[in-house]
Amino acid sequence: MGESYRDLIVWQRSIQMSVLIYRLTTAFPREEIYGLTSQLRRAGVSVASNIAEGYGRASTGEYRQFLGMARGSNMEVQTQLVISRELGLGDTETLNRTEGLSHEVGKMLVSLMNKL
Repeated sequence: MGESYRDLIVWQRSIQMSVLIYRLTTAFPREEIYGLTSQLRRAGVSVASNIAEGYGRASTGEYRQFLGMARGSNMEVQTQLVISRELGLGDTETLNRTEGLSHEVGKMLVSLMNKL
């Protein structure tokens, strides 16, 4: 392991994904603030947060458990992005970039879990 969770590419990518989610949802209708907007933002933030929290845990088992939670939150993000796309919400390019990052993060999480 590196010096810090901040050295993990998967954590860096999940931060980028969170920032894109915030940018994407800024354009969502006001009435979505308690719906898709808050759900997507919460799930996105949860991915990076769980990676960091797991990294700081004492055991490999705990780390793996938090990576699993990050993976679950990432799948929530993917599902909510599909719903956003179906509803025609948000900028298409930002949506595409966010989905791409989410899929990349998902693959990296599986890879990291398999290494533990």
